[in-house]
Amino acid sequence: MTYHSKIVEAGKAIAPFAQTWDGIEPESVARMRLQNRFHTGLDIARYTAKIMRRDMEAYDADPANYTQSLGCWHGFIGQQKMISIKKHFGTTKGRYLYLSGWMVAALRSEFGPLPDQSMHEKTSVPALIEELYTFLKQADARELGMLFRDLDAAKKAGDAVNTHRLLHKIDEFETHVVPIIADIDAGFGNAEATYLLAKKFIEAGACCIQIENQVSDEKQCGHQDGKVTVPHEDFLAKIRAVRYAFMELGVDDGVIVARTDSLGAGLTKQIAFVKEPGDLGDQYNSFLDCEEVDAANLGHGDVLIARDGKLMRPKRLPSNLYQFRSGTGEDRCVLDCITSLQNGADLLWIETEKPHIGQIGGMVSRIREVIPNAKLVYNNSPSFNWTLNFRQQVFDAWEAEGRDLSAYDRAKLMSVVYDGSALADEADERIRTFQREASKLAGIFHHLITLPTYHTAALSTDNLAKAYFGEQGMLGYVKNVQREEIRQGIACVKHQNMAGSDIGDDHKEYFAGEAALKAGGAHNTMNQFAA
Repeated sequence: MTYHSKIVEAGKAIAPFAQTWDGIEPESVARMRLQNRFHTGLDIARYTAKIMRRDMEAYDADPANYTQSLGCWHGFIGQQKMISIKKHFGTTKGRYLYLSGWMVAALRSEFGPLPDQSMHEKTSVPALIEELYTFLKQADARELGMLFRDLDAAKKAGDAVNTHRLLHKIDEFETHVVPIIADIDAGFGNAEATYLLAKKFIEAGACCIQIENQVSDEKQCGHQDGKVTVPHEDFLAKIRAVRYAFMELGVDDGVIVARTDSLGAGLTKQIAFVKEPGDLGDQYNSFLDCEEVDAANLGHGDVLIARDGKLMRPKRLPSNLYQFRSGTGEDRCVLDCITSLQNGADLLWIETEKPHIGQIGGMVSRIREVIPNAKLVYNNSPSFNWTLNFRQQVFDAWEAEGRDLSAYDRAKLMSVVYDGSALADEADERIRTFQREASKLAGIFHHLITLPTYHTAALSTDNLAKAYFGEQGMLGYVKNVQREEIRQGIACVKHQNMAGSDIGDDHKEYFAGEAALKAGGAHNTMNQFAA
């Protein structure tokens, strides 16, 4: 619907009450409606689910159509990210937000900083989803408000060409609201707890929920040791719980990402229930590290399973956990992925210990033998030392080619002395093209970095503190922050405008007319940044 049509529509709504609703202007109503097109989180979830589904179809047609996101731990960070994307690329297409459980634990818990072990308040995650979308909707209101001001100025100046251009921009306005992939960890309890929390996620606006196959009360960060997985049926029950939550709330095309930590998880808390040989429970148990025992030599309290007519004793640790056989992680990952996709999941997440296209692609090829359109969400994790990993990958490739590597020490390739070398340049090129190549060769639909804004906040704050509290003093802020904001066109340099001051002024004028006391007058210091 065009801007003009919106005004006509608002006028019709006001008309029956025109005699008593004095001063309610159709154009002002139309503007406010355009600035707040999403009234609930469910509106957002339904809208963004369709975006993700279209993007998934586009990727199936051509893997060059992969998507990306950055993890954001505050609404302002997510807002500034999307404003920057629109500024630099003209569109938000293919760019999402990622909500990391790690960052919620470390930055958003009332307990203070916590490790990624699901100890934070479960409701803090849907609260962050709602916060992110509040800031994204405010970005819409701000940008549209500036367009409306420019439109008024063009009309006042009698500039028909500019008026037409601005009306077109308003009609074609692209929202900052994009899909969020939201991390529900291992579900924060049993399947019922997962279902209840998933509903909170969706009601806050999440169209995509990521869930992992670790034991909820033993949850660990995917890049740390001590991970414990659950039998397939336990995990599938939680996938179904999330699907029921989507269906109940009318987000029928909501997206579920099934994450497997089996590659790095060598432990399980349970021996799976088996109904018949070869079923899922039996396959899960087949990976257990067992030793054959004689019935005459059983130890007190031994737990036994029967396998192929033999009595087997699974290795049990003092922690009461059972151990998988070494080297079975990849096979367990593949089985996890296939069963998840066969039982309601839409996308996969394989948590790996390094960014290696060959390793990822090998597992995806095995999965696609059963599920041809299987595709991944992949964590381009800050837990990887990308520089060292890729320099070592190049070293190993060159070594296999028989090239002279006498100038390089493989164990010390992170050293600055190798910067600018042929090997380092080749590694950087592989890093630059990693997402494109991995999407083509390893089935990765969505690339994300879980914790980037955690690291950028720390780095930029360190640089500012070093300069400002040192010899540079105020110049440390002006030169390194404000001057760069102005020259790079960072919208936040006008921080009053970013915080909503101009939106507030517009509303004051709608509500009070000429009597409005507005903040954006000639003496507003933000006018210093107009140049």
